[in-house]
Amino acid sequence: MYINGVDAIAVREMAAAGETLTVEFKSAGVDRDELAAAVVCLANSQGGHLLLGVSDTGEVVGIDPARPEYADPRRLAAAISTRTEPAVIVHAEVVEVSDKAVAVITVPSTDSIHATSSGRYLRRTIDVRGEPQCLPMPPHEVLSRASGAVDLSQRAMDGLTHDDLDARELVRLRELARQGGDGVLATLSDAELLHALGLVTPSGQLALGALLLFGTTDAIGRCLPAFEVGFQELAGTEIRANEISRVPLLKAMEVLVDRVEARNLEEDVDVGFFRVALPQFAVVTTRELIANALVHRDYTQIGPTLVQLEGGVLTVANPGGLPRGITVSNLLTAPPRPRNPALADVFKRAGLVDRIGRGVNRVFEEQLSLGRPAPDYSRSNEDSVIARVRSGPADFGLAGYVAESRRAGKDLSLEDLLTLHEVRAERRITTERAAALFQVDRSSARVTLNALVGRGVLESRGERKARTYHMPAALYRRLGEPAQFVGTQGFDESQQREMIRAFVEQHGAITRRQASELCQVAAPRAGYILRQMRDRGELVMVGERKAARYELPRALD
Repeated sequence: MYINGVDAIAVREMAAAGETLTVEFKSAGVDRDELAAAVVCLANSQGGHLLLGVSDTGEVVGIDPARPEYADPRRLAAAISTRTEPAVIVHAEVVEVSDKAVAVITVPSTDSIHATSSGRYLRRTIDVRGEPQCLPMPPHEVLSRASGAVDLSQRAMDGLTHDDLDARELVRLRELARQGGDGVLATLSDAELLHALGLVTPSGQLALGALLLFGTTDAIGRCLPAFEVGFQELAGTEIRANEISRVPLLKAMEVLVDRVEARNLEEDVDVGFFRVALPQFAVVTTRELIANALVHRDYTQIGPTLVQLEGGVLTVANPGGLPRGITVSNLLTAPPRPRNPALADVFKRAGLVDRIGRGVNRVFEEQLSLGRPAPDYSRSNEDSVIARVRSGPADFGLAGYVAESRRAGKDLSLEDLLTLHEVRAERRITTERAAALFQVDRSSARVTLNALVGRGVLESRGERKARTYHMPAALYRRLGEPAQFVGTQGFDESQQREMIRAFVEQHGAITRRQASELCQVAAPRAGYILRQMRDRGELVMVGERKAARYELPRALD
């Protein structure tokens, strides 16, 4: 019996592998309420499979004969839906494993937050020993997840009055809007401005967003003590700066950006007759990361939105994990899903962030354009988003090439930049690796790589799954590394001869050392290949011993 991708073989494999974040076992004696709790736990996490009739140790024990409803998939699914709120719609199927019936319950991951009918909110997580467990969800997390349907920043803030707002912050917004945002906002009165931004409820109460954007320090401390912003500068064990405060968001944005920019060192690269400045962090990087942290943080959680500089690394962290549906592996391609839409709208209309919601992509583009490493979100978890941006080491050759291309009106896309950085570091790229970098499927990645081949930015070798892409000789020469032309490993002798011939056509001659670096083989092996090409008449040797070089044969007059 096979359905939903789970058959007897799959059940055995899951049982043998043990419980994970997405696989739960329940033995024969579990009651319906406990079963519903296990389903809620999975649904509020990543979804997965619940195997009913498998013990905690992975032994297949089968469904309890005393509970015939567990052997009926429709009755089992109905029992779960009636014991969960909102109802979790599962798929249930009974699979025969070694003559024992196991109920396989497939639990979806949904945008809703679910509870048992008795009011228990649960989620599945991994404990410090790496073991999966089901834990109660704290109130702030329930509220945060529930706020996905209703914007928390637009909820009424009891007791908040216009006297709690700082008039200077309203002026700040008008000035920002006048300089580069929605100029209409600059013409509105205070009351009109708050209504236009959606920060007044239908009943006339001020919303949480009004406090966050325009509140006085005292009002923020009184009404929202969980919120703080901080800046730190560290040098080893020395703390050079440590500022923690409660200030409204627009002011926080200005202060934090200024703190980073004051310490943002620059290097230079010469591009023709021009000198291009390469800051450690692009202005877009600093502004977008800080704005994202302020706008998308979870305001139900305690802790500061923290900006930190240490050893050439900029770290921006905020409480609250990535919005539901967005992960580190789809960060560049997932549709924007702001946690606090009203706040995001204000920052856009103030001209502070990208208006189409692709700020993270711009951060990647600008850092890569500077020849610097891409941002790293790998330390993010379900409780916080942590963006780390390393300033170096910078690839000056690549930064110069990007600047030259832009000056010529040939902008490089994010996919182009990701590809170039990968090939510079690894000397080659495959379709599979490109798909992971671009966060797209293999077909889309292949289209991008082939387009780069068509533009002369890449060359390809091999066929189908064995195909690899690398930089052509001309581009390596522009980057100042002619001997690194297609310096990839794993080519057979015929390919190595082709590489050597192409190098000689480009540069006029090749030495044994250059051939060794080019083909990534030992010097004696490179010498052997060159002599073979000489003996076949493909090359001629000029000079002797260490001074020898190999050229193409001259055509007869």
